Amino acid sequence: MRRTLSILLISTIAAPALFGHGNDSHFPRAQDVTVRTTKVNGNVYMLQGRGGNIGAVVGPEGILIVDDDYRDVAPKLAAALKGLGSDKPRFVLNTHWHGDHTQGNETFGKDSTIVAHVNVRKRLLDPPVVFGRSTPPYPSFALPIVTYSESMSIHLNGEEIRLVHYPNGHTDGDSIVYFTKANVVHFGDTFFVDRFPFVDIDSGGSVQGLINNIGALIPKVAPDAKIIPGHGPVSTHADLKNYHALLVESVKIVTDAMKARKSLEDIQKAGLPEKFKEAGSGFIKTDQWIATIHRSYSIK
Repeated sequence: MRRTLSILLISTIAAPALFGHGNDSHFPRAQDVTVRTTKVNGNVYMLQGRGGNIGAVVGPEGILIVDDDYRDVAPKLAAALKGLGSDKPRFVLNTHWHGDHTQGNETFGKDSTIVAHVNVRKRLLDPPVVFGRSTPPYPSFALPIVTYSESMSIHLNGEEIRLVHYPNGHTDGDSIVYFTKANVVHFGDTFFVDRFPFVDIDSGGSVQGLINNIGALIPKVAPDAKIIPGHGPVSTHADLKNYHALLVESVKIVTDAMKARKSLEDIQKAGLPEKFKEAGSGFIKTDQWIATIHRSYSIK
């Protein structure tokens, strides 16, 4: 059955950018995009185009990338990857199903092996109706052909690339990707730097699940690790801890108001303290985050 995102979120969220149906001020047009390449550590790089951050491990055995942006950015991403050794990665890993992280599969899947959690394949085979617009299933060559349920490893260029599934957070198919030798971790959209996150409840996401997952990851990520978030700059362990605190504190304010039987409208009108102003300046605004919390904690 096709799933439809909540009306609570669709009024103002920048979902056209998230899912590849359009543009907004946070996501420039493809023709205006320059793919930037940043060396993170060892032989691991981060590339930034229009959508989600791309991780890459490079070397004589070929290139592996984590996520692959929008389809219309794929030619520029391929050119940037060629500068690192090859425009045809051996492997593409998808951290979750959203189009700003997977549409490049339609380009790279013709030559690369796509790997993801089993739920990512399921959703790409039957994409939701998003904001009243249907997205066709991905063609077979753009689907993950290797899937896993709990964890798996790929060994390439002297690096162990380890995928671990953390359930029901951002979505129900989220992978955290560890580059173990380089001490780099790609979080996908499980981690938004200093901004309120998008929790896709209709894709199995859960606010409490996201909090639990981040809490579980904090002690598992080395204090000196470099972190590639879903969007934003290379980050640190301290940034991850601050993000967890941001989630916990803002959620407590909303859920305390819910326990006091305040309506969603009243909670949104009251808003959040000034300290959260910057967190609500991304594409998930404060009202949207409050609505997401309210919906997630109202589900029985």
